[in-house]
Amino acid sequence: MDSIWEKNVQLPRFPQLEGNLCTDVLIIGGGLAGLLSAWKLTRAGVPCALIEENRIMHGVSGRTTAKVTSQHGCVYGKLLDQFGTEAARLYWQANEDALAAFRELAREADFDFESQNSYLYATDGGEKLKAEMAAYQKLKIPASWEAALPLPFPVSGAICVPNQAQLHPLKLAAHIAKGLRIFEHTKAVSFLGNRVLTPNGTITAKKIIVATHFPILNKHGAYFLKLYQQRSYVIALENAGALEGMYLDCAENGLSVRNAGRWLLLGGGGHRTGKQGEDWSFPEKTAEAYFPQARIAARWATQDCMTLDGMPYIGQYSKGTPDLYVATGFQKWGMSTSMAAAMILTDLIQGKENPYAALFSSSRSMLHKQLLINGLDAAFHLIRPTRPRCPHLGCALCWNEAEHSWDCPCHGSRFDADGKRLNNPAMDDLRKPPDR
Repeated sequence: MDSIWEKNVQLPRFPQLEGNLCTDVLIIGGGLAGLLSAWKLTRAGVPCALIEENRIMHGVSGRTTAKVTSQHGCVYGKLLDQFGTEAARLYWQANEDALAAFRELAREADFDFESQNSYLYATDGGEKLKAEMAAYQKLKIPASWEAALPLPFPVSGAICVPNQAQLHPLKLAAHIAKGLRIFEHTKAVSFLGNRVLTPNGTITAKKIIVATHFPILNKHGAYFLKLYQQRSYVIALENAGALEGMYLDCAENGLSVRNAGRWLLLGGGGHRTGKQGEDWSFPEKTAEAYFPQARIAARWATQDCMTLDGMPYIGQYSKGTPDLYVATGFQKWGMSTSMAAAMILTDLIQGKENPYAALFSSSRSMLHKQLLINGLDAAFHLIRPTRPRCPHLGCALCWNEAEHSWDCPCHGSRFDADGKRLNNPAMDDLRKPPDR
């Protein structure tokens, strides 16, 4: 189930850490957020090192649809209601700045960066979409209303945001990784103040960034309450025809469509990790209905961290950890948010003001309905008397028949049929292969 990105790019390899190391900044996690943070800090002249327990881009960042856009589903109406006009506008501007940074980077390297219009569409009458358009107009976001789209099925309308982009995430990673101080197959085993213990050495750093998708430290920040994870599914079609633009249904877990070279990517079927829901059957049924001449060339799944209020957590890990930072909760929009996170964290580490730091602060209020849902769900699976148990916080695991994995419905850790860990926040494999 490799993604198309993994089919045609050979990423550089890096050594395992052997011995002790001192650095100004340590980044933990070799996904795009970690790599971009290391790249930005290095360009700013800040000595840094990055460790990755597997290989860079081996996790969620290598399984993206790689759309770089400020149009994040029906987000702006929600942001207006929860945070007000100024904060919603700042959210848009942060993602636009990230897009501009990618555009600038594309001038020095080829990572299949393509400007595309982004479309948020509806198929059910469009009332929700019209409300979102009103939010765009209030926030003065450049956008237009489209009555029809070049999709093989009718729509009720669409919001078009021009001059967004798509890219090849592994080609991007291969470029920015050049010259960085990276150690692969180097796991952060434990934290002792400003020291991180790895299997073959200790790293001492003035500041530490945790960019591990789901934060791995439980004693700070309460991320086990502030986050949950969601699965989603992608297929790549050959012989589906060319299609300009990037498309997303505004319905929850709706269809995502975009071209990637000779492939057409269809995504959707999302559900909370460890819960029942659709899988590849959703995009596969869509392909069968609307692209009958096409062939499925690849399929893969990905996993995203979802926050309490729809806003990522970027900045200090918690109020009590001034030298520990985090980037998480990207809400399915990891491309633009990874760059925004790298820009914010680079400023904070250098003691500079950043206009978006307060907006994405991880110390903002936890008083949201989703907190109660997360807490009740975790409590139920903590007391459910079944095996196996997740080594993260002890929740009962559920068997995922579609992906042949043991999934944690509390926090999203996943393990293969033999008990090997696939997704964090769990730090270890299951102690023995579970029986199904």
